[in-house]
Amino acid sequence: MITIEKWNRLKKEMAELGIDEDSLEEHFIRGSGRGGQKMNKTSSCVQLIYGELEVRCQKTRSQADNRFWARRELYERILECREGAYSKRQQEIEKVRRQKRRRSRRAKAKMLENKTRRGDQKRLRKRVDPLD
Repeated sequence: MITIEKWNRLKKEMAELGIDEDSLEEHFIRGSGRGGQKMNKTSSCVQLIYGELEVRCQKTRSQADNRFWARRELYERILECREGAYSKRQQEIEKVRRQKRRRSRRAKAKMLENKTRRGDQKRLRKRVDPLD
């Protein structure tokens, strides 16, 4: 649930950038992805069009919340374009990409070697079985 204060703050920020509510074209469409029957019969995904920019948001199941998040994303994109600044969103996307990047063969081999050493070390700490 998005509070009224957050809505008002976002509207104020958008007005400062010169984004008018009347210039936004808003559509409610069916989302994509997982969700089954519920997803197929509700139009909770919000599509905002402002000039050439198009934003789709289906972050939550609530249409009202998605309206807020779509406007927030549109605001951040326009701000990024105008200031040329490196946005938080872009930094987060790159962080996820770095995390998903695969290790090289050499790094994998080194990691595996360290694991086997650690396992051997732990095995040596075990109690000695008298039958062996």
